[in-house]
Amino acid sequence: MEVTTPVRTLPYRKLELYEPEGDMLTLQLGPQHPSTHGVLRIKLHLDGEKIIKAVPYPGYLHRGVEKLCEQLTYVQMIPIVDKDDYIAPMHNEQALVMAFEKLLKIEVPRRGQWLRSLLSELQRVASHIFWLGTMSLDLGGALGGGSTNFIYCLRERELILDLFEELTGSRFHYNTHCIGGNRHDIPAGWAAKVHDAVNLIRARLPEYEAMSCNHRLFIERMRGVGVLTGALALELGITGPNLRASGVDHDLRRDAPYDAYREIPVNVQTAKEGDCLARTHVRLAEMRESLRLIDLLIDGMPTGPINSSRPAKQANQIKIPSGQAYASLESPRGELGTFVVAGNGEANTSPYRLKIRPPSLHALAALPYLLVGHNVSDAVAILGSLDPIMGEVDR
Repeated sequence: MEVTTPVRTLPYRKLELYEPEGDMLTLQLGPQHPSTHGVLRIKLHLDGEKIIKAVPYPGYLHRGVEKLCEQLTYVQMIPIVDKDDYIAPMHNEQALVMAFEKLLKIEVPRRGQWLRSLLSELQRVASHIFWLGTMSLDLGGALGGGSTNFIYCLRERELILDLFEELTGSRFHYNTHCIGGNRHDIPAGWAAKVHDAVNLIRARLPEYEAMSCNHRLFIERMRGVGVLTGALALELGITGPNLRASGVDHDLRRDAPYDAYREIPVNVQTAKEGDCLARTHVRLAEMRESLRLIDLLIDGMPTGPINSSRPAKQANQIKIPSGQAYASLESPRGELGTFVVAGNGEANTSPYRLKIRPPSLHALAALPYLLVGHNVSDAVAILGSLDPIMGEVDR
């Protein structure tokens, strides 16, 4: 008997029916930087104020990072990827070196693993705080004080940047993760400063909620807007808070644990509505969970080395044998992965091919489906709620 495979029909493909007809207005949203979280252009086809079709055009921030990495040594490329997701550089570095460590079969010492997880959670809080500030700024006059929210959020983000500066010597591009562990260990008195920052941010979170997701105008602009279903999110490869706000309970820290997450359980935050407001609630809840994890990580930090026994002076001469590997982690925007093909037949100091899996690129893939049917004034709110970073989209 002949077996036939049925054609798989995706519900969101019905949007192909929304083709511009007649005297439709075409509006170019972007590629200016404000309200597009980087240089992004979205071509909107409008019937009055209603969006009939939306086509995003990324590529304005393309810097060829992946191709550049193929010309650099495995160590030289670590500070290069800091610039991809420029709001969460710590995760860029770690996702890169995790792939190299998998090929080299290097085990990061336990203290190094815990330090990586601590830095990851601090970076997650800093990223989500910055997102909340920019989200308020995107809505602008609707809140009667969007710039105030933005400045308040930057104030707390500075506390975390101060901690990173004391640890690594840099406030933004850290170059602290290395193959086999970390370059910088915790300085004297740093742990107490971490606790002070955590306690202050935790005490001020209710204030942020009052100014945003508990604010009447914020709710009116966000509730029921840009609804992303769990099925569509999965089909588009969307991960992170955008996926969890659509009711899909998935987090790599719990489902594919790495580093200290193998020892410390993570409470995954979800919502079921899938709209802009749900994505706000999830990120605020994730900040509270990250603050809890930071306290546990800094208090339980094990003793011992922070990196493997490989001498630092030989770092630029590291050769990786032929092979391929993929490693990923849970960044503030979702699954950030690195696929590397090493060696091309023999051990080499540079990769043959390198590919970065950026969660922001998949988030932008939802725009043609989320924007249709909404007004132009909703477009910036929907875009901002997805928290895309164009540096990692274009790479």
